[in-house]
Amino acid sequence: MEKKHYNDFGSWIREQLGTKVQKISIDAGFSCPNRDGFKGTGGCVFCDNKTFSPSYCEGTKNVKQQMIEGINFFKRKYNDIRYLAYFQSYTNTYAPVEKLKRLYEEALGVDDVAGIVIGTRPDCVSDEVLDYLEHLNRQTFMIVEYGIESVNNHTLENIRRGHTFECSQDAIARTNERGITVGGHLILGLPGEMREDNIKAAVEISKTRIDILKLHQLQIVKNTFLANEYLEKQFHVYDVDEYIELVASFIQHTRKDIVFDRFASQSPADMIIAPKWCIKSHEFTDKLDNYLRKNEIYQGQSIID
Repeated sequence: MEKKHYNDFGSWIREQLGTKVQKISIDAGFSCPNRDGFKGTGGCVFCDNKTFSPSYCEGTKNVKQQMIEGINFFKRKYNDIRYLAYFQSYTNTYAPVEKLKRLYEEALGVDDVAGIVIGTRPDCVSDEVLDYLEHLNRQTFMIVEYGIESVNNHTLENIRRGHTFECSQDAIARTNERGITVGGHLILGLPGEMREDNIKAAVEISKTRIDILKLHQLQIVKNTFLANEYLEKQFHVYDVDEYIELVASFIQHTRKDIVFDRFASQSPADMIIAPKWCIKSHEFTDKLDNYLRKNEIYQGQSIID
């Protein structure tokens, strides 16, 4: 297989764990400070967790049951594979440490689970939580994944995120100092951001101590605040070819050692207003890889040392 022009998560995780892995999404019943009134209500303008929650991922089931059902689902498709418990829905450090310990360790106790991925917000990691995560990280494979979304504070305010980029920088640094692998999530194409703003995001995020990045094209999901704004203003969203060119440039401006976990998201078609790409995730990745090879684009090649 031809080597990719960027550090891809699949190859990286095989080096870490010596095997192919599959993430099993978990809804552990957490809330979010941007929903429960602590910082806001209704969540971020783009948010609907149903866009990325598989059928086995239901908060009415306990963590162990969701893990077992998820593993059984993927066992029909793959052999010789291990699993990562992916605490994905809402803010998965937004609870007392004793509750976190019970839920995380319930997932890690399931057979064939090789580690844990914890999705959270950068404003929801106290020193007490990081103390526990540092301890757990010595016992199992772990990634703590922060929803950063943008490096632009004006954008973060407009999308009702409830934290600044400086908050993300601080959380990344504090987590990295504990020896924990740090992931982050960015949305490209948010309202008011131009192509140069998205390239700036690659430059700024590369200055942090982040290890893994997920990119996500802006999607307009039905029944969100953003859907109402889009239907009123019809602001630009990227088509596939535009987005591939943007991601290629983002990769060029990204620090060479950062691992790319994902470049795009695929939400249920019946929930999406725009853009309607009508291609599967692996087809998008193939198109991106072909574009990079054709144009001889490599990760970090535009960074001036």
